[in-house]
Amino acid sequence: MEKYSEQIKRIKSKLPKAAKADPDLKVFGADSHNYSLGSPANAEDVMAFEKKYSVSLPDCFKAFILQVGNGGSGFQTSGAGPFYGIYPFDKGVGYLMYDDIEMYLKKDCTLWPGITDEDWEKISEKAESDDISDDEYEEEIGRIYGGILPIGSQGCTYLHGMVLAGKYRGKVVNMDMDFQKPRFTFEDNFLDWYERWLDEVISGDLICDTASWFGYTMGGPEEKLLETFRHSADKNTKIEALYGLLRKKQLSPSVLDTISQTMENAEGDIYRLSLQIIVKNKHPKWKSYLAEAGEKDLLATFKFIYWYDEPNISDWKEFTVSLMPRVTEPDTFRFLTYILQGCAFDYGKLIAGFIKNENEEIRSTAVYSLGKLMKKEDYLETFILGLNDRSNQVVHSSLQALSGVKNNKLLPHYENIALRFPVEKDYILTNLEYRLSEFGIDLKQLRKANQEKFRQNQINNQKR
Repeated sequence: MEKYSEQIKRIKSKLPKAAKADPDLKVFGADSHNYSLGSPANAEDVMAFEKKYSVSLPDCFKAFILQVGNGGSGFQTSGAGPFYGIYPFDKGVGYLMYDDIEMYLKKDCTLWPGITDEDWEKISEKAESDDISDDEYEEEIGRIYGGILPIGSQGCTYLHGMVLAGKYRGKVVNMDMDFQKPRFTFEDNFLDWYERWLDEVISGDLICDTASWFGYTMGGPEEKLLETFRHSADKNTKIEALYGLLRKKQLSPSVLDTISQTMENAEGDIYRLSLQIIVKNKHPKWKSYLAEAGEKDLLATFKFIYWYDEPNISDWKEFTVSLMPRVTEPDTFRFLTYILQGCAFDYGKLIAGFIKNENEEIRSTAVYSLGKLMKKEDYLETFILGLNDRSNQVVHSSLQALSGVKNNKLLPHYENIALRFPVEKDYILTNLEYRLSEFGIDLKQLRKANQEKFRQNQINNQKR
């Protein structure tokens, strides 16, 4: 542990600086641990833990818990650290698996950095099966996550752990107990990861009102990230470097100029990430780059307008409308409607025609967006098409969008929905009840009054 002595000194000196940099506790999870750590662990307790589980804690982690601090008074008695902090070394041991911990904790870790979606699907397939027994499930959890000690919570089903054995011993890995693919952090060991967190709190990169998902991207100074992006021959490494730059709170003009110069020949993810960095950081030519992107990547164009220039979104009205004829994808259409809604005008005539689009998600978004209009009753015929749509999703969206509209023309179509859905499906009858109640009509009474129609409908369904 002697080799970590200088780093331990730096970490001790940076902890109060981090607390000073974030007095309002805006860094995600800081209001839980308050940048405080408990007393260091007792060496005898650490040895007893290692003996009990037949493991050896990595020296980088032991240096931390023996010389800096071991837990605190935060969530699950966590101390200062990423997300909700760092557990006391012996408190998180059962958070990944509940049975046979002694058997699985000492195993070599079977996960690795750069694991692909295909690899993870094969690894987790049995654990996610509906047919698996409880005992088999515990075996699979042990097989998948063996050799990893949980060291902190990220909220909900997310946590971070540290590899105890195998090739990646000492590295931190982000995990989700709902079986999203694990993501290893880019740092070599726990102390590098922890010190990076302190550095990004002090720099202000992590001071924001939402979760920053620290440790899911490449870290380091902007100059180092830019160098990695420019000189790496590996496409995935270039992309990771751009993600790291994107997470920075603000980039220098020289870095932005360099990225802008690479965009001319960029394609795919590299082009989109470069554009996003340019727009987010308001490069002097960001608007012209965004206008040019309208010819190259519609979805990215609409996303970045909505994400990064929402206060001035009306300035993009004519530009957005001019691109509408080229919109064919559901996500692109969804962000288009966000922009139109932000422009605060009657956009109904522009999107009503999308109720006839072949894609059900686009049709659903169209009626949902019409439902946001002050004078949505002007588009009653479009809503009626939605109520009679072949897609349950569109019917559901139409019923929700019609909240507050009391027009008797709707009643025959509400009756048809009651006939079409004799039992609840996709919350359609629940929403139908809300719409009928606005007319003072009870669904059960409606069914009783139309009993013969319902009986005939059931006979027809059985014949099909």
